[in-house]
Amino acid sequence: MYLLGEQSACADALINRLQSLPALWLRDLLPCGPVLQLEATDDLMTQLPADQLFLLNDGVINGCIGTRPLFYWQEGDVIGLQQGDDWADCRLCSEGTLRLTPYRRPEVFQHLFADSRRAEQFLEYLLGQVAILAHAVAELKPREFRSTNGFKRVEAGETLINQGDAADHVFVIIDGHAEAFVDGLKVGDVAKDEIFGAMAVFTGELRNATVIAREPSTVMLIPGEQFLSMTRTNPKIAHSLIESMARRIGQLNKQVTQLSANKS
Repeated sequence: MYLLGEQSACADALINRLQSLPALWLRDLLPCGPVLQLEATDDLMTQLPADQLFLLNDGVINGCIGTRPLFYWQEGDVIGLQQGDDWADCRLCSEGTLRLTPYRRPEVFQHLFADSRRAEQFLEYLLGQVAILAHAVAELKPREFRSTNGFKRVEAGETLINQGDAADHVFVIIDGHAEAFVDGLKVGDVAKDEIFGAMAVFTGELRNATVIAREPSTVMLIPGEQFLSMTRTNPKIAHSLIESMARRIGQLNKQVTQLSANKS
């Protein structure tokens, strides 16, 4: 099973290697019936017995989540390994003719684990597919979510931003909570998933507040130039930032109102 889309040369080589493995495991195991030839279908698994696995001899099978094709299997792959509730939303379909060799599922696993070499090849097949999918997801993941400085774990009381410092990063609290202070006075809270430190990046001015972790927290750091590029190309990020700033302004307005009331 592989994600649709272009693969690197390295991934292509690994895919070719993986597709050669099932034939090696199954070489000494007799099929449980004749080769099946199926025409194009929108739901392949409804035509196949649940207690069997199939070696795909010819054709391409797509895995769809909802109406969107995301995965594919091709000649040399094993069909039917993915079963259970976790795969209930995945529908297998094909636009052309398929040829499948059937094997009884329990017999395949008995055959695999009866020989250490076959068991190793099966594990290599599974781990190789995981590696390819992880690589593909990393390549497909929008670059705006790839911080070049990554994630930072901070303890309670640790300062994330100092008032008066130059602004070179924007921050997002992935887990935890922080507080913002101006001239030593608390002016607001910074909650989980909130973007902070962006105003000074936008204006090019020095930091106008100090931000301190209130509890152990995980923070993502995004370089300022990268963040500015993100806001130009991704409206969702800009919208999230506006909401965050609006909340902060609301907090400040409440504090100004309270202070005015106390003085009077």
